[in-house]
Amino acid sequence: MDHHRPVLLEETVDALEPRPGGVYVDCTLGAGGHSQLLLERSAPTGTVVGIDQDSRALKLAAGRLDNFRKANRLFLVHSNYDFLLPILAGLGYSQVDGIVFDLGFSSMQIDDPERGFSYRFTAPLDMRMDRNQELTAADLVNTASEEELSRIIKDYGEERWAKRIARAIVTRRQERPLQTTTDLVEAIMEAYPAPNRDGTHPARRTFQALRIAVNRELERLEDALGQAISLLKPGGRIAVISFHSLEDRTVKHLFKQEAAECICPPGLPVCTCGHRRQLEIITKKPIVPGSSEVKSNPRSRSAKLRVAQKVVSATGNEE
Repeated sequence: MDHHRPVLLEETVDALEPRPGGVYVDCTLGAGGHSQLLLERSAPTGTVVGIDQDSRALKLAAGRLDNFRKANRLFLVHSNYDFLLPILAGLGYSQVDGIVFDLGFSSMQIDDPERGFSYRFTAPLDMRMDRNQELTAADLVNTASEEELSRIIKDYGEERWAKRIARAIVTRRQERPLQTTTDLVEAIMEAYPAPNRDGTHPARRTFQALRIAVNRELERLEDALGQAISLLKPGGRIAVISFHSLEDRTVKHLFKQEAAECICPPGLPVCTCGHRRQLEIITKKPIVPGSSEVKSNPRSRSAKLRVAQKVVSATGNEE
C-alpha cells in the first residue's frame, strides 16, 4: 500500500471540482495527497492552504510539494483546523472555493511506535496529534476519575465494557502508573470478558476513545465545520471523510441542519429560529471505497465521504 495515497482520493478531489484560480483548503494535510491532486487539477493558478497539527507531517508534505511552495501556490500552516477562520484571515482569504477534511489519523502516525496510537506496539502512552500539546493519554488514564474514564470509553469508543475497563485501569494505576501502551492493553485484557470477544482487538475501542479525548477531536470538528461553511463562496464545496460513526454522525447532522430552511422544534405554528439554509447536500448517501481500494488498503473499509455545496452568501441572500 502507498502510505502517501489518501483514502477516496479521486472521489474527494472530483467532488471539489478544482479549477484554475480556485482557492482550496486541506484541513488535514497529512503527507499531502489531497493537496497535491488539488494543485495539479487547479493548475496553473489554483492555490491550496494546507493545515496540520502534526509537525512531522508538515515537514514531509513540504518536501514532497516543494515545487508548489516555490511557485507560491501552496501555503503550509502548523495549527489545528479549529483555528480555520484566523488562519485564512491571516493569509488574506475571506472566502474559498473548496475545503477538505480527512479525519482520524494517518497510517504514518499509526505505524510510528513512538506516537502511542496503536495497541500493536509497546510505546509511551502519548496519542497527541500535536506534540506541543501538554495533555497525553498517560495523563488521562492516570489522573481521570473512574467515572470520567468510563464515560470517555463508552461515549467515544462505543465500548460496552467501559465500566469494567475503567475500573481495571484505576485498580492497576494504584499499584503503579500506566506508562506504556502495553500497560493499558494489559488492563483492558483483564477487564474484557473472553466469551464476548469478536473479531476486533479488545483494545481497539478504548484506544480510539482515548485518542479522541486527548485531541478533543469531536469538539474541534463541530466548531471547524461551522467555520468552514462560513468560509465557502456560493457554489463552493466541502468534502469530509470520516472513519468512525461518531465523526460521521457529527458531519451528517451538521450538513442536514445547514441544508434546512427552518430548525425550529416540530409543532411550532410559526418559524422563530431565523435560520437560513446554507448548504445543498451533494451526497444523499455517503461515498464509500470500492472493493479494490479496500483490498489494497484494509484501513479504508470504514471510510465515508460526505459532500455539500454552499448555496447562500454570507449575508443570507440567495445567490
